[in-house]
Amino acid sequence: MITIYHNPRCSKSREALAIAEQFSNEHKLKLEIVDYQKTPLTLAQLKDLHWTLGGPVSAMLRDNEPEYAALGLAQADDAALLEALAAHPKLLQRPIVVYRKRAVIARPPQLLNEFFGN
Repeated sequence: MITIYHNPRCSKSREALAIAEQFSNEHKLKLEIVDYQKTPLTLAQLKDLHWTLGGPVSAMLRDNEPEYAALGLAQADDAALLEALAAHPKLLQRPIVVYRKRAVIARPPQLLNEFFGN
């Protein structure tokens, strides 16, 4: 199964979705599309996603959003960043694709080609 945390209003997210759909169709895999702004992730889900992604929590955040500055997140610790993501789903970097217990922030979307092993 493939899961994509997706924002349909984002062109990069739509490009990544198209790549994920093609891969899932070719390999007969289920594709779960999560519009994380309509269905926000819980704090526990965000912690799991961070663990799967690896790397710093800060990489999961869109630091160009007004909420990022308004909340003073530049100097926040991981716990505060995860709490901010739970409270403000708009801050979640997009798209994020999970496959085979691994995850990647697909920016640019072409990263998925390597991620899927193409």
